Amino acid sequence: MNFGRLVTAMVTPFNERLEVDYNRAKELAQYLVSTGSDGLVIAGTTGESPTLTKEEKIKLFAAVVDAVGDQVPIIAGTGSNDTSSTIALSKEAEAVGVSGLLLVGPYYNKPSQQGYYQHFSAIAKATSLPIMLYNIPSRTGSNIQPDTVASLAQIDNIVATKEAAGSMDQVSELIQKVPRDFRIYSGDDGLTLPMMALGSYGVVSVSGHLVGQEIQRMIQSFIAGKNEEAAAIHRQLFGLFKGLFVATNPIAVKAALKLIGQPVGGLRLPLIDASPEEIEFLKKLLKKHGLLECNCNCKCS
Repeated sequence: MNFGRLVTAMVTPFNERLEVDYNRAKELAQYLVSTGSDGLVIAGTTGESPTLTKEEKIKLFAAVVDAVGDQVPIIAGTGSNDTSSTIALSKEAEAVGVSGLLLVGPYYNKPSQQGYYQHFSAIAKATSLPIMLYNIPSRTGSNIQPDTVASLAQIDNIVATKEAAGSMDQVSELIQKVPRDFRIYSGDDGLTLPMMALGSYGVVSVSGHLVGQEIQRMIQSFIAGKNEEAAAIHRQLFGLFKGLFVATNPIAVKAALKLIGQPVGGLRLPLIDASPEEIEFLKKLLKKHGLLECNCNCKCS
């Protein structure tokens, strides 16, 4: 299964009552596909998965599959810290027609490496869908070690990992240990190009909501051997990559989408909307990157 090079982890749109806006989700998915995304992750971290119910997730998967499932792979975020619940949700996601699964490392439990292996292998046996693992120790509390990923990569339908530990040493070790056809994705927009230089395949992106075409140009330039061109695009976008984390993800990207005319609603507690200071920062950031018109005499642009 080819998930594509640029997979955007889509935000979940809410209405004014903070109910999932399924029609708006369809529209946003279509927008993302039209602006460079090769695939979409639905109900991942950026999609506020911890505050979505099982029923909302299934309905959201179905809505996005209906909107763009014939154009790009739709990857359902079905991972949790409970193996049996993950299996149940994964089976229901498969039934509504998603293309693959994103499985985060079990959070809070802090399993051993053997526990990780047993967790993911049990889910893989319960579904025929291709699986992308997701390692993000800053949120889960523990790290999926490269040896564990390499063992899991021997399972036929575990085909990729989203690596967000922030360690280039770990990426280097991982690339050396997994099969050549096992695909490693950056979980950090700012590390996409450095990780591709080491042998990674692409990115699961937040910034793809705003600059998908530019990220695609960077990736395709690198693939074509135009390294300096790719590096120049990386440097141009780097401030945006970092600026979208001025607040806990997805607070800033939801505010930024609203500013550029793509309203996606607020956030469910315990996340809160961007502060006035954060919104002003984002306005300047978007103006600097040509995403908002600047009518002042400042040096935004």
